[in-house]
Amino acid sequence: MISRAAAGRLPAYSLFAAVLSGAGLPIYIYAPKFYADSYGVSLTALGAVLFALRVLDFVQDPALGWLAERINRGRALWVGAGAAVLALSMLGLFAVVPPIAPLVWFAITITGLFSAFSFLTICFYAQGVAKAGQVRGGHVRLAAWRETGALTGVCIAAVAPTALTSLADSPFAVFAWGFAAVTLLATLVMWPEWTGRARPEATPIRDILSDASARKLLVLALVNATPLAVSSTLFLFYVESRLDAPGWEGPLLVLFFLAAAVSAPLWSAGAERFGTRRALLAAMVLAILSFATTLTLGAGDAAIFAVICLASGAAIGADLTLMPALFARRMAEIAPNGGQGFGLWSLVNKLTLAIAAAVLLPALDAVGFVSGQDNGQAALTALTLLYGLVPIVLKCGAVALLLRLRLPEPARA
Repeated sequence: MISRAAAGRLPAYSLFAAVLSGAGLPIYIYAPKFYADSYGVSLTALGAVLFALRVLDFVQDPALGWLAERINRGRALWVGAGAAVLALSMLGLFAVVPPIAPLVWFAITITGLFSAFSFLTICFYAQGVAKAGQVRGGHVRLAAWRETGALTGVCIAAVAPTALTSLADSPFAVFAWGFAAVTLLATLVMWPEWTGRARPEATPIRDILSDASARKLLVLALVNATPLAVSSTLFLFYVESRLDAPGWEGPLLVLFFLAAAVSAPLWSAGAERFGTRRALLAAMVLAILSFATTLTLGAGDAAIFAVICLASGAAIGADLTLMPALFARRMAEIAPNGGQGFGLWSLVNKLTLAIAAAVLLPALDAVGFVSGQDNGQAALTALTLLYGLVPIVLKCGAVALLLRLRLPEPARA
């Protein structure tokens, strides 16, 4: 039976999703450059730390999924503790001058941040599987609230540090304190959602991996999301050095994520009318065309790149909306508890960022690229190829996988 009170708490899902998204991708965009510029840490060393963290995730995320499936009593307290670690780690990363070697401090705080992020994300999406059965429209309506909140959070987190530059001497510190305050608010408004009835029996991870549809969706998610990880890792460097447009980073990121947020409901409507496969294929083609255009840009082309941000952001709106909804629907069929399944989903999405950081940052170092300084033509050409060509190859691979995949379609509202 659909609960009107339960449906009325959907805004809490939006706010909690905004916090999680603000702690995810924007931190991958800003943290390496912040530590490279502020403390002189090499890009290769930062890439190594981020890759080591993703290696840890191979053990940690399935374990966190296992834990999330088995905590019923005191679930809200567990989530509250995770939120506290998330907020404190953000403060340590950006608002505290490293009391020890900056690289070591970066490793400690970024590990705390993304470990808490993983646990909270797993709990949140698993809770969504149960929540979808309590609201009209099921997974589609819940995904609309959740992903709209997530994209809003990304937009705010993406622009806040640069927007605060003219208002504060330490904009990243102000951002970190603001993030901690919003995390507290989101935890409080979401609190009633964790104190419901007993959850379904846990599903072994081997049962999820033995399901062909779940496996193929995970592989598709890995290949399809890696281009976003590539562009996120290199975005600040591309804008500052290739386009020679320092100060444009924040506005361009807002355009990108705003386009994703605005396009999300349109992709959902398109998927219901024309099918998820066609909607995703259209988004992939749009992404390929956008990345191809970046290969032709140079200094002074920030305005053209702004148009590209709108187009590529719209393409990402499909990925961020349709892919999680597809996976959640499959988990509702084979693993209603959802914890282990979303542990795998979290691992796959973070693995894309690990691959990007481990390969791209050392590659830039190898060609002599230096953040925040004048770079030679060879370094700028390498940056351009890494930013534009690598995602094109990966997106073509995603198209090939999608064409061979039999997708479970989301239920119509």
